Amino acid sequence: MDPTPCPCGSGLRRLRCCALDLASLSPPEATAPLKPLLEQAEAALIEKDIPRAEAALRALLELAPGREEALFALHRLLRQQGKIGAAEALLRRMVAINPNNFAATNELTLMLLARGALAEAETHARNAIRIAPRSAQAHNLMGLVMTEANRALIGEYHYREVLRLLDRDDAVTLANLAWNLKTQGRIEEARGLYAKSLQINPNVLQSVLGWARTEEADRKFPRALELVEQAEALAPDNPAVALTRATVLARQGETETALARLSRLSEGSALGPAELSEQGRLLDRLGRYPEAFAAYEAGKSRALELGARRYLEDTARDMVSRLRGFFTERRLATLPRASTRADTPQPIFIVGFPRSGTTLIEQTLSVHKRIAAGDELPFINDATHLVQRLFASPLTYPDALCELWMGDQREGLDLLRDHYLARVRQAGILREGAAWFTDKMPLNETHIGLIHLMFPQAPIIHLLRHPLDVVLSVYSNHLTHGLFCAAELQTTAQHYALIADLIVHYRENIPALHYRAIRYEDVVDHQEREIRNLLAFIGEDFDPACLQFEKNQRYARTASYAQVTEKLYDRSRYRYRHYREQLKPVMPILAPIIERLGYTIDD
Repeated sequence: MDPTPCPCGSGLRRLRCCALDLASLSPPEATAPLKPLLEQAEAALIEKDIPRAEAALRALLELAPGREEALFALHRLLRQQGKIGAAEALLRRMVAINPNNFAATNELTLMLLARGALAEAETHARNAIRIAPRSAQAHNLMGLVMTEANRALIGEYHYREVLRLLDRDDAVTLANLAWNLKTQGRIEEARGLYAKSLQINPNVLQSVLGWARTEEADRKFPRALELVEQAEALAPDNPAVALTRATVLARQGETETALARLSRLSEGSALGPAELSEQGRLLDRLGRYPEAFAAYEAGKSRALELGARRYLEDTARDMVSRLRGFFTERRLATLPRASTRADTPQPIFIVGFPRSGTTLIEQTLSVHKRIAAGDELPFINDATHLVQRLFASPLTYPDALCELWMGDQREGLDLLRDHYLARVRQAGILREGAAWFTDKMPLNETHIGLIHLMFPQAPIIHLLRHPLDVVLSVYSNHLTHGLFCAAELQTTAQHYALIADLIVHYRENIPALHYRAIRYEDVVDHQEREIRNLLAFIGEDFDPACLQFEKNQRYARTASYAQVTEKLYDRSRYRYRHYREQLKPVMPILAPIIERLGYTIDD
């Protein structure tokens, strides 16, 4: 059926190899009507007659709904036609029918990873290793997912397992490992692996582009452009190459040239979501604001066409309702708190909606010799899923925390705390001499109640920024935080308002909360005063080096990575003023929060 070889390495075609053999499950009379349909589908695929192939496969599945090779074949057909949602649904069906189907598990993981559904992708990547623990492909999947989920040390382990299982150097795996090391800030090691990858195979676009992006992140722009030229020779008019070139040119201040490069590409083919959003940001820099917003809109529309998830509004509202119902002052007064461990550095939680300035504050604080940078750590979210299992509760989070009233669960929060700290240690972010590490996972403020129970003494720094600026900036990027709220302008505003109200609830119900709010605009206007106050709140002496955060050599794994390599600037303050007309639909949603936070629409 499928002209591509099976990933198991057998050399057979996918349809003939990893699929279920119906003859082994059913008597001959049951398989007789299916064989002609299967043969029709295969013949149609060879002839590239997609409608006839699809019709034969659907007819086959009417007779045998669980026939795995037919499901997989139909999935591939739908994917070729751009019907991403339907194709993914078929993979889910296959995995449900047979959890040990490696091919379907592999394909589903890659699809989930491509659209940013990291938590779900991790579930299936782990299952792929359970199915085939000695499969290099399974470990490669886990490496991809763990690297994207900011668990780079775990990702590194799995990439090195791939190389061990292959018993040879592989160009693509070396490039994947190099990218992983780049995210850890191990730039020189990454360079060496990219060079080795290209020595093995100089025609791997992934290796050349990854190396170019590594040099761009390390501010080696001439070298990055040399590599872009090499990539363009391999793949002329490739959108990813054009995007990389535009990014490098923009960072050199050549905004018009960068925009021209992307515009030239759009004349020949449709730009993807990332390219359209970059086009919008370049237009914004040039003051062409209506065109910029149109590019952002086009990027979002294109992403949805390609299968991006829409906001899970019902899930979000249900979650917030349950959190508000559980974390009340009366209930919290009856719950224990975890003790503070003196044998390990402690977390500083930098919370805030995406694009509110959390990366700026982390880069600033992590210059301090006693504060290590943790980046976006997923471990608080992990704890929310661990509660039910760890406490052996029939309830889910947050209600499973009721088990803490039981005599045999009184130390449950210490167990959660230790699990979190063990994950931090495994992540390799602690450094000698540091008493603190930062955790700036966006929207961790959703779980301030749990953070307080696990780390009652931990500083919680909440970044505030004009809500219209935040929503506009989120909309101009492709983010998956917040249950995919960034898919549309209105849902971004809805989730912002939902979480803002939840924070008010936490502050009203947790009097002992070790919390400090700081406005992004105040940091821009009064940098030294605000940083002195933050360090005093943490309990550390002021270090003048913190005022030169742009000299921090660590790589920030966020959309703000380029901005925080520049000196403090004010061009992002009140950026929404240029987009008043486009933002009118969300102003009623945000108006109450704008007033409560002390901002105005005219700021």
